[in-house]
Amino acid sequence: MVASGNRIERMIDRPSTQYARAGDLHVAYQTVGDGPIDIVFVAPGQTSIETAWDVPAMARYLRGLARIGRLVLFDAIGSGLSDPLPDLANSLDSWTTDVRIVMDAVGLDQAVLHCYDSAGTMAMVFAATYPERVSSLILVNTFAKLQKSDDFPIGVTPEQWSDYREFAVSNWGNGKLSGFFAGGHVDAADLEALARQERRVFSPGAFARYLDREWEADVRDVLPMIQSPTLILHRAQNRAVDPAHGRYLARRIPGAHHVEVDGTAHVPFEGDAESLLDEIREFLTGHRQAVTVDRVLATILFTDIVDSTGRAVDLGDRRWRELLDEHDAAVAATVRRFDGVLVKSTGDGALATFASPGRAIAAAKAIEAALSVLGLQTRAGLHTGECERRGDDVGGIAVHIASRVAALAGPGEVLVSRTVTDLVVGADMTFTDAGEHELKGVPGAWHLYSVD
Repeated sequence: MVASGNRIERMIDRPSTQYARAGDLHVAYQTVGDGPIDIVFVAPGQTSIETAWDVPAMARYLRGLARIGRLVLFDAIGSGLSDPLPDLANSLDSWTTDVRIVMDAVGLDQAVLHCYDSAGTMAMVFAATYPERVSSLILVNTFAKLQKSDDFPIGVTPEQWSDYREFAVSNWGNGKLSGFFAGGHVDAADLEALARQERRVFSPGAFARYLDREWEADVRDVLPMIQSPTLILHRAQNRAVDPAHGRYLARRIPGAHHVEVDGTAHVPFEGDAESLLDEIREFLTGHRQAVTVDRVLATILFTDIVDSTGRAVDLGDRRWRELLDEHDAAVAATVRRFDGVLVKSTGDGALATFASPGRAIAAAKAIEAALSVLGLQTRAGLHTGECERRGDDVGGIAVHIASRVAALAGPGEVLVSRTVTDLVVGADMTFTDAGEHELKGVPGAWHLYSVD
């Protein structure tokens, strides 16, 4: 592009909003700037693509990204201009779907994911789930988990979170929270614009529900599975999210490049935003090769017919074979309906994989209902983890774990691992604690949950 600085500013000042559609879902998005790099900007749910351009500092930062490549912005389902879905809004599962819908609408086979704050949890899950679609991952002032625990001492305590949540919700809409995220150094124009954005995106009650989902997120197990070149940027004096979170990500994500930039602002567009943009420009210029995919994050589903041997004896070989054919057809149709991949039949059951853990659970319940019409009772087990692609088959410890989980399920039960429940936090799903179990051939105790 050959243009003066002022002309470029006008060309990318305020892009038009469009809608990407997938079924009944509508996701609001904007595109701005030219390639050759495509950058999908994944913002936390408390921002919106139209009001973002009203915040001077945010608009400057977005223009800076748009000079690096074509920038794609979107509002997560349940916030801003996208469809309201209060039961799914801002769950990790929902956000990964949003990104895929927008990339498909724009025609992006692959893109850089840029995220900050809580949007980082979603972006990391997306990068592990769809490695072939993420050319690079940029994580700014984000985290894998917020809750402090014995194995995660850098988190915050429930008491600290409760105090923050009260402050955040009670001041939602007046700009004080945004001022805190800006590191205490935000000018009056930005502060008023940020306050207006808060009021337009969420009501205080909706924001409280968003915070509750943010508090429950835990994507630590996903980090070693990320294959994309990853840049981790963290402000060294960040008061909102301790820089130790950035260092933790750098240790767990293979080959990640970690830079701490001087400053107190949590949001990337306040403070010395140009230093962040400089790091991003340098990183993207040197990391343009495609990702070779031989492993991927997936949710594995195993189903099994209860007492298949007894049913075969009662029905006889011919009728049992006919019933198995009906079973296979019903399972295959249901897996396709929920965007899964039927890997193979296991004789009296099936193995399937899904990019979305929420859809995998829904598929398991739908299979149970469909097979009950045939007079068959099933059990099912699910686990989310790293799978190895072996031609048309899949392998790896995650597949082994899912098989062991299915074996522990009772008649008519869908049993899932803790990893699955962590990734559908915020979705309209409830679980009953099934306790800790030893899985044959798998080290340690595994916490399992029954889908209600």
